[in-house]
Amino acid sequence: MAEAAAIAPQRAWGKGRLTAKPFAGRTRLSEFYQEGCAKIRLPDTFDHTMEAVLINSSGGLTGGDWIGWEFNSGENTHLTLTTQACEKIYKASAGTATVATRIDVGAGATVHWLPQETILFDNASMSRTLEVDIAEDAQFLAVEAVLLGRKAMGETMENGLFQDRWRIRKGGVLLHAENLRLADAVGDLSRRVPVLGGQVAFATLFYTGPDCEAQLAAIRSKIGDAGGASRVEICGQEKLMARLVAADGFALRKILIPVISHLRKGASVPKVWTL
Repeated sequence: MAEAAAIAPQRAWGKGRLTAKPFAGRTRLSEFYQEGCAKIRLPDTFDHTMEAVLINSSGGLTGGDWIGWEFNSGENTHLTLTTQACEKIYKASAGTATVATRIDVGAGATVHWLPQETILFDNASMSRTLEVDIAEDAQFLAVEAVLLGRKAMGETMENGLFQDRWRIRKGGVLLHAENLRLADAVGDLSRRVPVLGGQVAFATLFYTGPDCEAQLAAIRSKIGDAGGASRVEICGQEKLMARLVAADGFALRKILIPVISHLRKGASVPKVWTL
């Protein structure tokens, strides 16, 4: 019995890496690596772009699990990154699940970071980081959505931990930095009016490109009363930020999908997304 108790529980671990390069007017694969539960699939796109679908083959994350992603989009490439399904963060008996993502966007390149929602179950514990370096003339769009339980299933996240750290640089300038932390009595905290006001679905959207100012009015119109958007300029570099909240994941998607499509110049969200 003592020997069995000393054996650590099995944990999920994965690492995925992808590098894209330009070739004959299209975005092509240059480097590809996957290990453990981190898998990457590349569906046909039939145009000059590349789409990568990220898969956690463990089916979800709990305390002590770790996944790391690295992406490099070369000069004049166009890369969309998404996930096969929502990432589920289950109750943690010990430890914290960790997801670390790093993205490099080359000169003239466009990268869209569009994972599906992260679902946090009661007593989940997760720490997530997003590190991005963008060339001065490149474009980058990122959307991260979070659900505090599944409302349709009667589930809520009342206790636990969720940490989210973003650091985004463009042309060497720190363009965006944020640290989000929901800890302990998350349900009570989320019900406070200045936080989520009882809503259980929320999203952060970041965009940087040459047309940030031109896009602001349209994004505000599409978001409506579900949130707000602003444009900020730092050392000559622009960003557009939006925050959205909704009663559940379905309501959030109905708002997010038109916003994402607009910033993708009319292109739909990845096909793995459903409404």
